[in-house]
Formats: sequence, structure tokens, C-alpha cells
Amino acid sequence: MHQSREPHPDQGLPTTPTGPGLIGAQRPAPSALPVPAGAPGGPPAVGGTPAVGGAIGRLADTVEELRRQLDEAQAHAAGRSVVEMAVGVLVERLRCGPTEAAKQLHLLAEQAGSTPLELAAGLVNRAAADKISEAARDFVARAASPASTGVGVRLRNTEADALNAGDAAAAARAMLEHALRPLGAVAVAIWAARPDLSLALAGSAGFAEAEARRWRHVPPGVVTAARRALDERAPVTYRTLADATVPSIGRHEAGGGRVAVPAGVGGRLIGVLEVCWRDELPDWSQSLHRQFEALAELCAATLENWAGDVPEDAPGTGRLDELARLVDGILDPCMVLEPADDGFPPRFVIRHANPAFVDFAGRPTGAVVGSPLLEAYPMAAQEGNLLEAVEDVHATGAPFKDPQMRLTALVDGVPLSTDAYVSISRHGRHVTVLWRLADSTPKIARLLHHAQRLGRIGGFEEDLDTREVVWNDTLFELYGLPPTDRPIALERLADHAHPDDVDAVGRFLRTLLHHRRPASTAFRLQRPDGVTRHIRVVAEPVHDRLERLSAVRGAYQDVSAQHWTEVALAATRDQLAQSEQQAAERHRLVRQLQHAIMPPSAGPRTLNNLDVAVRYRPAEKDHLVGGDWYDALTLPSGQVLLCVGDVAGHGIEAATGMVALRNALRGLAATGAGPAQLLAWLNSVTHHLTDNVTATAVCGLYDPERRRLRWARAGHLPPVLLRGGAAECLPQVDGILLGVIDRADYQESELALEPGDRIVMYTDGLIERRDQGLYASLANLVSLSEAAPREGATALDAHLDHLLRFSGADTDDDTCLVGIEVR
Repeated sequence: MHQSREPHPDQGLPTTPTGPGLIGAQRPAPSALPVPAGAPGGPPAVGGTPAVGGAIGRLADTVEELRRQLDEAQAHAAGRSVVEMAVGVLVERLRCGPTEAAKQLHLLAEQAGSTPLELAAGLVNRAAADKISEAARDFVARAASPASTGVGVRLRNTEADALNAGDAAAAARAMLEHALRPLGAVAVAIWAARPDLSLALAGSAGFAEAEARRWRHVPPGVVTAARRALDERAPVTYRTLADATVPSIGRHEAGGGRVAVPAGVGGRLIGVLEVCWRDELPDWSQSLHRQFEALAELCAATLENWAGDVPEDAPGTGRLDELARLVDGILDPCMVLEPADDGFPPRFVIRHANPAFVDFAGRPTGAVVGSPLLEAYPMAAQEGNLLEAVEDVHATGAPFKDPQMRLTALVDGVPLSTDAYVSISRHGRHVTVLWRLADSTPKIARLLHHAQRLGRIGGFEEDLDTREVVWNDTLFELYGLPPTDRPIALERLADHAHPDDVDAVGRFLRTLLHHRRPASTAFRLQRPDGVTRHIRVVAEPVHDRLERLSAVRGAYQDVSAQHWTEVALAATRDQLAQSEQQAAERHRLVRQLQHAIMPPSAGPRTLNNLDVAVRYRPAEKDHLVGGDWYDALTLPSGQVLLCVGDVAGHGIEAATGMVALRNALRGLAATGAGPAQLLAWLNSVTHHLTDNVTATAVCGLYDPERRRLRWARAGHLPPVLLRGGAAECLPQVDGILLGVIDRADYQESELALEPGDRIVMYTDGLIERRDQGLYASLANLVSLSEAAPREGATALDAHLDHLLRFSGADTDDDTCLVGIEVR
């Protein structure tokens, strides 16, 4: 149980014994001067013996005692501030003076059985409407224990200590000692968010000095726990930092639980509070969340007035920030260099590049900033080049200008040079380099890089004097070698070529090295991994000022894809030619079959008192050869069989199906059955005896003695009757296509004919058009029939020719016609 004591007569501040859960408790005031260890009245010496080292030991004890007194004074000041705030609340509510309010505070504390400090924290929490009061109320509602009052005391002590200190480092120590150690935390860091998206360590506690100094600046783009909290605008927790994939301060010292809470003012995030544990993170609760929000609010209040205590020459701070803002307004490409160490010669790092910066090697700005100068531009170390000028400016401070400096960069291992106006100046310990490129070299560099990548082109250069060979990265990939291997000289090219290509490689080398003329050849490259690539190599000799052959440069290109494409195309051409030949042969056979059965035209025949003429017009395109057929013959019964049909499809299958149906109908007609029965039988034949064949047909039997025509149709177009100069389509009778179903019934019609009557049976190739319907096409056929010749011995033939000539069909299909005229 806590014990209370009387307050100091001047301050009205209670003193309480220390103990867990009550941070900020007061100790008895020490004497003015500390007593050395081992002296009378002073602290005992270690082990009961005099302090080691005599005067030095006494000095160490004195320093330790002074440190203890300082801690007590700080705790005393924090508690006094909380009590003074509570007295102010009572003055306002009780309408009394400060002395009476202080007495009432102590009286209430005695009646409540608590200390004046605890009661003061409770009064302030109830009167305030901030994060600390919310945290206290939340903890009381959930815990309802004596320790619940301690939360408010700890947070108010932290607030008082942090605000009185006015220093981010002191605020971090106050948070750790008053509020976070009771939660098991061992360290705390306060981060300030900078405009360039970097983080600065404004204050910390619990970390080694070297660790804090190492983390004083976090560059932009480095994902840490604090950066995640800023980006997500919400607290970020880790059960253990060792299991996380993000770096942060104190990873080895406090690699346990970690909490990062964003700190802001007025909706603007200005920093992050990061709390560290040595063990796993405590169970996360709403109470902890409230407490960390309250502490983050204190961080924001501290950072709001923080001017920055990071050294001026630290990366990303002080002078560098000012210099970056200055060069950002320059219209020419400019970068800021900083020496990375104090060695000689200094090693420069590219710290910043302005928005107008253009890398003449074609790389994006992000690939250059942050890299050492010699890593981004290795050729800058050449004598009389960029690095030497930068070192002179940094050493002497004298500005440097060159209206035509030669800048060189490596693009995929190939040197790329350009002339530029260069200006270099020193600003403190930083150096600015401004260049104005003389041509479109960056664009050319990008085009060269993409052309090499897309075309799988590898460049090389071989110095014939030093025997030094330079390859770019693509060439190592073409040879199947790692970039660390030694490039292969031209004289060893034949060792890596297919044996059948050695002669071609020899001719290439003789032309290039002995005749000193540009040369090219194609060969098969045999790689160490067993893969064979088809390569084309082009090279040219390089002469010095004395016209002596000094070097050879050129390029290899992987043309394997092109080679295999040509091989595939050749095979496809052969296969296509063979297919075309087979198709032509099939079409020729179909034509011969159709012409053998149905000649394109046949003169009129007389069957009893009936004149018969037929026409067959094949399709103009061979691949559209179809299955149209006709027949006209006298049966044993004396009747005349007239029929026209069309098998679906084209090609040899349609032609063979047509032959089968035509012959089957002839055989069935010999039985003497009527047209409807013949079509029913022919439907069964089509369904069972052929392979997936369907067809349309119209079948008629003409009785010469009675001059009567009986006819039936199976999905076919109706015949056209021409009588007395007027034409009409015969009324359609029911009948389904042949071959669709196993059994089908067909309707039969009978027509009495008169001398001079003409009837035309036809297939759809005569009338079909793509731009009009069936009824319009039939109407057009009727009109053409009425306009056809009607007199003369060859009038029937002229009638059929007239229909073929003027029908206007545009489907390029086979066409069959059968015309009859009664005498």
C-alpha cells in the first residue's frame, strides 16, 4: 500500500516512496554535498573496503550521486507540474485561491486513501479532453484496479517532463522512464519526418550512443518500421523485429516486439514514435493503443518546435537540403556529390540530381542517385576527365569550366562518348556538377540499348596490340558464359564453331585481318552447355593514325529464331505445295466424275411425246465442286422419270454421294412405285447407306398416254410451269430433306399437262443471291421464264440457256436444269 507524506511547505508537493507502477515518486532531499564512498556518513565502499583508486574512486562516486540527484530532481519537477495543474483545476471549480485549492487536494487525497499525486493526475484526466485522459479512462473501464490510477499518473508525469524539457532527446528519456518501462519496453526512438521523405532521429533513449549515431538519418526509399507507419498513417506492430523483414534502429540490442505510431498535428504527420522491447510484444489491447496514441501526441508537440539537432553535414540534412533546393531550379542537368569519407583521395557519392538531370548513358535518375561516382561512371577515372576535375575543385575550391569535355559511359559494356559543357563548383563539403550535352546522346544510348536487347546483338572490341578483348553482357549470354569469364579472341573463333562452318569462319578472318576489309559470315556456335546457336558476325578493322591495323570491332547477332523460322517456312511451303497438288488432283477427279455422269450440256431428246433438255453448269472455283445431279429416262413401264437433286457440301464426298443417290433412284424407279414412295425409299438409303449425307431432290413421273405428271419434293425448290406465255411455280408439297431421319413420308401432287406446256426443274445454284431472299429469287425466275423464247425447234434449249445467262445468281454454286415440253 502506498504511503503519503506531507508536501513541501513551499511547493505543496507530496513525496511518496518509489515502487513499481508509480513513476515520478519523490525521495528525501539529499544533502547539499555528497559524501564520498567509504567516508563517515557516506555510502559504504564495495565489499566493505575503501574505494579503489583513491581520489578517482571518490570522484566516480560523486558523479554517480550527482546523477541520482538529477534523476530525483527531474522526477520531482514532473510530479510538481502535475500537482500544479490539478491545483489550477480546483481553483477554477471551487472558486478559491491556490493555497486553499492545495489544501483541498491533500484533504481529498487523505479521504480517498491515495497520494496527492495520484489524485492530481485523476483530476487533470477528468478535466482534460486529450489522448492521455482517453487512455486513462479506457484503462480504468477495463482494469478497475488500483494500478489503473497509475496509468494516468505515468502519462501526466511524462507530459510534464517532456514539455518542460523542450528537447526531443529528453522527451524520449521521459517517455521511457515514466510510461514505457512499466510496460516492459527497453528503448524508444522519436523520428522526425522530413520533406524529402527521409527520416531523422530527433531523440532516443535506451540505445547505445553508436547505434543512435548510426541511425541519425534514414534516406528516402528505405522501408523501416517508422516509414511503414507514416505510409499507412496507422500504428504498425511486430511481434518480434527479428522475424520482420524491415530494418530499424536497435535490431540487435532490442530485437523483440516493436511498435511504430505516427505522430501528427492538425492532420499533418510530422514524425513517428517507435517503442522497442527485448522480448516479444505484449498482448495488444485497446488500452495499449490509447496509451501509445497519447505518447505520439506528446511526440508531435515536441517535434513541432524541433529545429533539428542532426549535424549540418549529415546526408540529407542541413546544407545538402538547401543545396538540393538550389540546384532544382537550374534548367541544365546538375547533380550534387558528397565525399563519403575523409580518406585521400576522397570517394564521391551522388547524393542528389535535379529534375532536369539527363544521364547521357540513357539510365533513369533513380539508377544514378545514391551510387558512387565511379560506380555510375567508371570511365570518369580516365586521366584528364571528370573525376580529376571534381577532385581539384573539392581540394582547392576553385570553380572549373570546360566548354567541350569528353564524357564516357559504358552501355552494356560498350563505351559511349559525348561532348558536353561541364561546370563544377564546391559548396561547403559538397560539389555540384552541371553538364549541358552537345547532342542527343542520351536518346541514342537508349535506342542502342533497346536495339541490342531486342535484336539479341552482342558488341565486341579487340585491341590487336594488347590482345585485350571487351564484350558487352549480351555477348556473354550468346556464348553461354558467365560475365566473369575471359572473352574469346577472334583467332579462337573457329574452336567454337561447328566443324562444317570452319571454312566460312576462316574466310571471314582472312578478309578482316589480312585484307583489312569489313567482313561478315554466318556460322553455328557450339556453346559449352551443348546448345547450338546460329550466329551472324559482322566486323570492321580499326586503323590508327599511321594506317596500321590496331583493333577490330563488331557485333554478333543471334539469328537462330530466323533460321528455324526459315526452316519451318520451307517445310510449310513443301507441305502446302503437296496439299495443293493433292487438292488439284481431287478436283480433277471430281470434274471427270461429274462430266462422265452429267455432261455440261446435252441436245434435246424425245421421250415418247415429251421433249427433254438438260444443262449442267459447274462452279467456277474448283473447291466449290458440289453434288448437283439430274436424270431423265424412260422406265420399263413406259413412264418417264424426271429428277433433279443437290447433295449438301462440296468436293469428292459430295460428288460420290451424288452418284450413290442418282443410281439408287434409278434402281428404285424400276419397281413402278410413285414419286412419293420413291423419295421415302431414297430417304432411307441416304440415312443408312451413306456417311452423314443430306440432300434435296424433286422427283416426277410423266405418263405419256394420259399427259399427266405426278411429282413429289424432298426439301427442294418447286418446278416452274410455263403455259400460254405465263409462268408460275407449282404449289409446294410437303417433304423433308433426304437423310435427316430414318423414316419420312412425302406428299405427292398430280398435274395435267397440255401440248406446248413447259416445266423446268432446277437446283438452287440457278437463283440464289446473297442480297435477296428466296421469294424474290423465285419471282425473278418466273419473270425470266416468261421472257424466254417460246417458238422454234430449239426453243426448249434456248429457254434453258436464257435462264443460265440472265439468272443473276452470285453464289458460284453448281447448277442443274431439266426442261420438258409436251408435244
